[in-house]
Amino acid sequence: MNDPVSFDPERFREEGRAVVDWIADYWASLASRPISPDVSPGDVRSQLPSRPPESPEPLADVLRDLDRVIVPGLLHWQHPAFFGYFPASASGPSILGELLSAGLGVQGMLWATSPACTELETHVLDWLRDLLGLPERFASSGAGGGVIQDSASSGVLVALVAARERATGLVTNREGLAQNNRPLVAYASADAHSSVEKAAGIIGIGRDWLRKIPADAAGRMDAAALATAMTADTDAGRRPFFVAATVGTTASGAIDPVAEIAAIAARHSAWLHVDAAWAGAAAICPEFRGPLVAGAESADSWGFNPHKWLLVNFDCHALWVADRATLASALSMKPDYLRNQATESGAVIDYCDWQVPLGRRFRALKLWMTLRMLGAEALRDHIRRHVAWAGEFAEQVAANPRFQLLVPPNLSLVCLALRAGDTATQALLDRVNATGHAFLTHARIGSRLAIRLAVGGATTTRDDVMATWRSIADLAN
Repeated sequence: MNDPVSFDPERFREEGRAVVDWIADYWASLASRPISPDVSPGDVRSQLPSRPPESPEPLADVLRDLDRVIVPGLLHWQHPAFFGYFPASASGPSILGELLSAGLGVQGMLWATSPACTELETHVLDWLRDLLGLPERFASSGAGGGVIQDSASSGVLVALVAARERATGLVTNREGLAQNNRPLVAYASADAHSSVEKAAGIIGIGRDWLRKIPADAAGRMDAAALATAMTADTDAGRRPFFVAATVGTTASGAIDPVAEIAAIAARHSAWLHVDAAWAGAAAICPEFRGPLVAGAESADSWGFNPHKWLLVNFDCHALWVADRATLASALSMKPDYLRNQATESGAVIDYCDWQVPLGRRFRALKLWMTLRMLGAEALRDHIRRHVAWAGEFAEQVAANPRFQLLVPPNLSLVCLALRAGDTATQALLDRVNATGHAFLTHARIGSRLAIRLAVGGATTTRDDVMATWRSIADLAN
């Protein structure tokens, strides 16, 4: 009797071809699909059996239900006219890398559990550091190094844990973590990602001890206000220990003055983390690099998401630290069954010590394959085209008297509004998204509601961008 659980290479070969064909057909059909699902809460579950099957079902039946039930309930992030949030990119090489990672099925928690898993990750993060023009302090050849986390949220979380360790040695009291009974205080722009506040709650200092520093009209952190807040906390007997600077805010793509922030943080011996989740990818282009990496030479950690704009599929966050020993000491936990000669020698990296969970996927494969099979120059051209098309889109907005740019375009992000006000702007956004031909999202910039257009899709063309502008302009009538 054939055992359906055992791995059958020939069956997998046949079914694998069918799945790859399905994926290829899906991508080929994306432009003709409506971007947004037309479903109500519960619609998808109502079409699924209430109990799991007792007997095996053929792949053909599963793929049929994928087409019938699942795909109609998806927001198609890879659609060429998807301009919402920030992109969640993908490419053929990255998908193949993900498949190989699953096929190998290794658990890369320790160097000893798969040496190549660890060493490829270290090496490819050094490659990427060089492509971005980040300082040598983040290279694995020195005291620093890089690691792949699942997302920027995890990146800021582990940076906060390391900063807490450095500041306190994990001394606690009933008011929260403190150094010599001095409450710890963290700082971020009011426009920083919500993951900073969430991480402050997770690590135990409490969300109330995160100071949200005002931003200027362009969305950049006010460095003078940061200096005032940190000095006031110090004078009140508190301990400023962590500052998050953002390179490319979600709302407007603003770039905080990292060099100024670094100097202020240094006066208080506070950890400086730079969150460049979306915009950091553009640093592979020398002409965009300056403001994106400015101040990085003084940062304790710096991270960005290759899964946003560098054609690597989710999840893949590249995080570099200047002092890997501090990060590892804060997160290391080695029960006896994980102890081994390589770890005890101190000659290897155990990436489980650089993250919250113990287990690790082989994420480096998809990053490695994307860099190798596409090449750095193709990735640069990909980003340059998007920046150019966003610039053309912004020119059309600026030339139309009904619209206004709420801030100048930042890289491939454009923020616009109707001069008629927020109500008209929201109604316009709703009408555009209801067409199913484009998808955009909103943000608040200062007191104004903005429509955001974020160019970054793997299949997006200039025609898609300009067609979306024509649709916006027509629907504004």
